[in-house]
This record gives sequence, C-alpha cells and structure tokens, in this order.
Amino acid sequence: QCNPMPIDLFWFCRDIFEELQHTTATNRNLTLSTNQSHASEYPFYSFDTKLLRHILSNLLSNAIKYSPQGGEVSLELTCQPGQVVFCIKDSGIGIPEADQQKLFTPFFRAGNVNAIPGTGLGLCIVKKCVDAHGGAIAVESQVGVGTTFTITLPAHTPPSQELR
Repeated sequence: QCNPMPIDLFWFCRDIFEELQHTTATNRNLTLSTNQSHASEYPFYSFDTKLLRHILSNLLSNAIKYSPQGGEVSLELTCQPGQVVFCIKDSGIGIPEADQQKLFTPFFRAGNVNAIPGTGLGLCIVKKCVDAHGGAIAVESQVGVGTTFTITLPAHTPPSQELR
C-alpha cells in the first residue's frame, strides 16, 4: 500500500546515503549527485517514505555488498518535470545477462554471487515498492564491470508547493 506524503527529497536521499555510509563497514567510494545546483532548488514531492526508503536502502546496500573494496557506488538524483529518476551505479561483480530477466523473482539470486550472503527477496520487494508508486525500474549490467539500477517515479508536488 502506498501512502504518499510531502517530503524534502534531497534531504531524504542525503539522510539515507549518510546512514549507509556510517552503518556499513565499507572501503567503497560513495557519492551522491543531483541535477540541481543547490538543495534549496528541490521542491517537496509526495512519496511513501517507507517504500522509498526501502527502495534506495536496498539498492545502495546491494551496490556496496557486490562491489570490491575501493569500488565506486553512486546515487544520482534527477528531478524532471513530472518525474524523479534515481540512478544507483556500482563497479561490482555485475549480473550475468541470462540472470537479468529473473532478478525480480522471489528467492532468485544471480549465478555469480558465490558466498556473498542474501535471500533473493530484496529486489522482488523493491519492484513491488516501485510498482506501488506507479513507477518503473530498469537494470543494466555487465559482469566484471558493474550494475546500474534506474528507478523512475512519477513526481507529484503537493498543492502548497506548486507556487514555490
């Protein structure tokens, strides 16, 4: 169930990003970038914060988990008219092409994860959270190079923010 409420999207993403930086024992290079020059340029958008937190936390945690020490992990936030795009990129092990079609299936794990722990439920739940927002998720990956997840969600500005 999706219960959207107005949020300051830039600070919401920044908080999730900082939480992961502090709670994940990592030697990865983590970066957050946006298409706005100042945080104050972001209007408030209506999203379900619980669902959005799960989407971003899961994808960023996976990016960290499957990237080597010293690897790059980034979150790019792009606000466009009527939509917001979240792009999570890593320089990790990548996902074999044959496995990419099954990624959002419950309990499915790519064949190259070896001993890296996981249940195979995270991406299935992420997909349901994206669907609940009426959005879309796409993946591009190359084994040994990395993976990019792109989430596109419709952006609804609360009425009180339209004149801002």
